[in-house]
Amino acid sequence: MIVAKNIRKSYQQLQVLKGINLEIKKGEIVSIVGASGAGKSTLLHILGTLDKTDEGSVTIHDTEVSSLSSKKMAAFRNRHIGFVFQSHHLLPEFNALENICMPAFIAGESKSSAEKKAADLLDMMNLTERMTHRPSELSGGEQQRVAVARALINNPSVIFADEPSGNLDSASAQSLHRLFFDLRNKLQQTFVIVTHNEELAGMADRKLTMKDGMIVY
Repeated sequence: MIVAKNIRKSYQQLQVLKGINLEIKKGEIVSIVGASGAGKSTLLHILGTLDKTDEGSVTIHDTEVSSLSSKKMAAFRNRHIGFVFQSHHLLPEFNALENICMPAFIAGESKSSAEKKAADLLDMMNLTERMTHRPSELSGGEQQRVAVARALINNPSVIFADEPSGNLDSASAQSLHRLFFDLRNKLQQTFVIVTHNEELAGMADRKLTMKDGMIVY
């Protein structure tokens, strides 16, 4: 699903990534851990096409994304990549259903088709009764589940999650962690998760530890 070769990234004089090589299979849940400043989020952003590598290549779903133009990369990202961040980034003026539909609308999907998919995802998240609620009317855990549904609506090849449970209480965090594995079992969804949560990291199929811009084990 994902092949990264010799990924290097510097910001001015600071070398953040020092030659990362990585392969991730379809349906695999991979966690990335390490101290702050180890390069975890930078690697996630490069794999997710939000940032460009200085050297090396990233291939996702048989497409070498590192060689795409900005316009083609944006279209690829919309179709094939889902994101879940520590902050849910829901649009406050729209309800749960409308927030989930946004990536589908960007991809050119019809309103009726997008809303049906969004409703099905809300059902999968046990949020059907919260469909017309705006983010301010949802709990933190509910908001994050809406964000996961939004990430899923275009049936992406992979979901990248950066500290997805960082702002949640322990019960909501455990619920979100279980959800990731349910989605993998139901949809064969691939996840790459940067986390400081040891429980989530240990649940993954593979835990990668980063130190000083390298994967050390």
